[in-house]
Amino acid sequence: MSNGNERRACEFHLLRYVSDAVRNEYVHIGVILREQGGPAGARPAAALVQFTRDWRRVRCLDPEADTAVLEGMESELRLRFQAEPDGNLMRLLKESLSLSVQMTEAKAYLAESLPAGMEELMRLYVEPPPRERVPRLSGRAAIQARMRSEFEHAGVWDLLRKRIAASEYTRPGDPLKIDIGYRPNGLIRMFHAVSLEPGVEMAKVLAFSAASLRAGVERIEKAQLELTAIIEPATKLGATAEEPERLEMYRFGVETMEENQIRVMTTSDLGRVAETARRELRI
Repeated sequence: MSNGNERRACEFHLLRYVSDAVRNEYVHIGVILREQGGPAGARPAAALVQFTRDWRRVRCLDPEADTAVLEGMESELRLRFQAEPDGNLMRLLKESLSLSVQMTEAKAYLAESLPAGMEELMRLYVEPPPRERVPRLSGRAAIQARMRSEFEHAGVWDLLRKRIAASEYTRPGDPLKIDIGYRPNGLIRMFHAVSLEPGVEMAKVLAFSAASLRAGVERIEKAQLELTAIIEPATKLGATAEEPERLEMYRFGVETMEENQIRVMTTSDLGRVAETARRELRI
């Protein structure tokens, strides 16, 4: 009879971002943790992959690093592992990883569970120690982090399009990139973090782009666009009757977007938004 402390035989690989292959400069950015295969006919070995959420070290090593591509790589690996649990790990990685990402040799590891093992390995090898961690996120970065957390919790993050280039639908040179989106049936939903903490400039940029973005989606995708701005709750920014100037600015930002047919929701609504995505994507 096994006891509750029995550990599972696993192996793990570290993933590292290499800025210069000649100089061999790199930082660890993720972990692949996999149960070791059992006897023939046994259930497929489970595998987890996780990348860092803190890209400071990568940007220090390579200021030009495209972290959005790296995040997309994480999603692609997860989907590949789900689709081919018995697939050849080296082949899946070769097809998914870029030249700037390398994988270390496998090392044996005993884990209480895969999630607990992943948490420990990320802490040991990937995440910066507490004294190096950045201050609490604020502004647009905080909204983006909350968006990712809620969509991951709903199990749909890996199925979403990310950093959607507006230039695909407007015209070349448009620098705007919409954070995330997906397509349920004949509708395209896009969501963009808009912080009103520093002012209304972000709201005005999105409002300016909305009409041409909507027209481009209808022309190219033959679908209607529902564009949603995710903002902070008014109270979080101190936009209350006691602070009339902040409240007026907040209302101006919201109304400017709504006048341009942008749906405005706050981070408090994200749980419901993510659950809708889960239902529409049939997860």
